Amino acid sequence: MSQQSTGVLLVNLGTPDAPTASAVKRYLSQFLQDRRVVDTNPLLWFFLLNGVILPRRAPRVAKLYQEVWTPEGSPLLAYSRRQRQALADRLPDVPVELAMTYGSPSVDEALTRLQSKGIKRLIVLPLYPQYSCSTTAAAWDALSAAFSHRRDLPQVFFIRDYAEHPLYIAALADSIRASFAQHGEPDLLLFSYHGIPQRYAAEGDDYPQRCEATTNAVVKALGLTDAQYKMTYQSRFGKEVWLQPYTDETMHLLPSQGVKRVQVICPGFSADCLETIEEIDKQNREFFMEAGGESFNYISALNDSAAHIELMQALVEAYL
Repeated sequence: MSQQSTGVLLVNLGTPDAPTASAVKRYLSQFLQDRRVVDTNPLLWFFLLNGVILPRRAPRVAKLYQEVWTPEGSPLLAYSRRQRQALADRLPDVPVELAMTYGSPSVDEALTRLQSKGIKRLIVLPLYPQYSCSTTAAAWDALSAAFSHRRDLPQVFFIRDYAEHPLYIAALADSIRASFAQHGEPDLLLFSYHGIPQRYAAEGDDYPQRCEATTNAVVKALGLTDAQYKMTYQSRFGKEVWLQPYTDETMHLLPSQGVKRVQVICPGFSADCLETIEEIDKQNREFFMEAGGESFNYISALNDSAAHIELMQALVEAYL
């Protein structure tokens, strides 16, 4: 079968269409109503979400997006578009489309464009290095929903994750080495991953193990000792217990433990976004410095770097 009959779909989480309260409210409503993300009693959650959370949270989050917004849109969308174009340039005979699980461009829209080109095989690459039911599985659900009203379904190859792929580990290790060369070796290298409720892991989500697999592989590649790195989880929401230790609480404590110079990498994010630019490089920087830290450096996501695109190409070409 020719490559011309195969299409590639890159999927990331999503982003508001604009840094306004109304746009953020639409985006958060779609995101937070997904049962993969929040599985609270649906009726109770409907009234809590629409009556309390969205009216309060949307204006506050909109202000944060305004601080990081670019001429190309949100950082996540801008980097994702560059990733799609860079991968398409490397695969000239294979149509490549970008979709977001929530917001635009939707999975349904991307599938329409791919199927209009006559594809019979579809390679789906969710841009989440470590599997989680709240991200990768949600992308699967969006794909399934988009197929539910179509008569013709292609053969689908769905890439679950790539937490230990050699090119991914090498790219992360190289970015850390570059940061060390530029800023000097820190007292501690912090690996910060997006959190999930601890209950999800207890119910079978192997996300923590996948994060640990990435961390261990990078640590081995760099030859770090146990005292030179730490792994934490960020971005918790609500009152439920999430995976620990928490990144923000760790930042408050590190200076009192003798850690004055820290560098932070977020390997779970394939593109820089609000959670890395604002939450880590601004909020957590402030937590650390105000607690007595002396040096804080955030190591950017792989974004549209050549090493990252090479990894994406390798992941896709395994199914071509």
